[in-house]
Amino acid sequence: MAEKWVLMVTAQTPTNIAVIKYWGKRDENLILPINDSISVTLDPQHLCTTTSVAVSPAFTHDRMWLNGKEISLSGGRYQNCLRELRARASDVEDEEKGIKIAKKDWEKLHVHIASYNNFPTAAGLASSAAGFACLVFSLAKLMNVKEDHSKLSAIARQGSGSACRSLYGGFVKWIMGKEENGSDSIAVQLADEKHWGDLVIIIAVVSSRQKETSSTSGMRETVETSMLIEHRAKEVVPRRIIQMEEAIKDHDFPSFSRLACSDSNQFHAVCLDTSPPIFYMNDTSHRIISCIEKWNRFEGTPQVAYTFDAGPNAVLIAHNRNAAKLLLQRLLFYFPPQSDTDLSRYSLPSHVDFYCWKSVNFNSLKSIFPLCLLFSSYVIGDKSILEDAGVHNMKDIEALAAPPEVKDNTPAQKYKGDVSYFICTRPGKGPVLLNDETKELLNAETGLPN
Repeated sequence: MAEKWVLMVTAQTPTNIAVIKYWGKRDENLILPINDSISVTLDPQHLCTTTSVAVSPAFTHDRMWLNGKEISLSGGRYQNCLRELRARASDVEDEEKGIKIAKKDWEKLHVHIASYNNFPTAAGLASSAAGFACLVFSLAKLMNVKEDHSKLSAIARQGSGSACRSLYGGFVKWIMGKEENGSDSIAVQLADEKHWGDLVIIIAVVSSRQKETSSTSGMRETVETSMLIEHRAKEVVPRRIIQMEEAIKDHDFPSFSRLACSDSNQFHAVCLDTSPPIFYMNDTSHRIISCIEKWNRFEGTPQVAYTFDAGPNAVLIAHNRNAAKLLLQRLLFYFPPQSDTDLSRYSLPSHVDFYCWKSVNFNSLKSIFPLCLLFSSYVIGDKSILEDAGVHNMKDIEALAAPPEVKDNTPAQKYKGDVSYFICTRPGKGPVLLNDETKELLNAETGLPN
């Protein structure tokens, strides 16, 4: 083998949001859960991890950069994934570059990994799920691993439990399994992203700060101290899993909404039953729940389901586009931005993707994009929902009427600035390889970050 070549693969993997939650492990090292879970994969166009992985005989040790900052790969979770993938690697040949890697060579070759999230990390939006799924998927492609996605999910699970579900699009079930070695604890796809195409998802990012109690430590403390967790895992979740599978299959939104909301609330109740109690939601989270519950009761049938992972950010699933429009109007009515000038994030036009975002000179944006309004960064993702809602600027928000479920003689309280921003998205596809060289995060000649 020549000594200066670099072989690279770049992939993109979505995040996912559980509608029947995973919380608690029966094996900390292998990350084996105490119950099944079901999730919705989100559109990678709006929330995803992009990862470039490279191999070269010139690399002296494994290295990784996350969002531009080098991090250690010495942790057990990274090492477990790398060990499992190297054990399954096959011969690789790139005739164009004249590169041949034998199966046995993978044990001594080192890799470079660069990963970038286009959404907040460690803020309760399953960034670790997308991250480890993308790491495993891209390394499997680089190393010519022959396993299917189900088998790969068992490897991704050892990095972050929820990562196994991000190896599929649409609706995904993580089977807890019974084997001690975890071989049957895998993810399976229940339905693809086109199965229930009417659903629209709006995420209210209440805080993008890293949570005080990580999911790992939170689960451990819950399993050790909560009296409710065993009842949830053995009695409640198995019934909900069956019911949720039926609701997804039948497009039964009332049942889907009831199950998702109830399971989210019970998950956070279990967190409160932990000693010391774990508080992932905050007052704004509770106000969003109240808003949705009042609206659903007023309509007589659920319009929107809510679910919260381990953080204060609300994931709101509307049963169709019209409900999403009405939802966004309510959210902007109750949680308007401070003002145009108080918003510090700029939103690039749709043809400028996030790979360029890291190198943008924010002070020059006004001159580069004179029509780029600060307001547009308050609602990101699929902004056509914003157009449906008839909202184009702050004046439109200020002109929004109180929702009809608000009593006539009760003034509706507004909570200006309590939500950082909203992401409009939908169910999305699973991991994909990216063949566009402009989206590579590592230099093709040096294997170092671009």
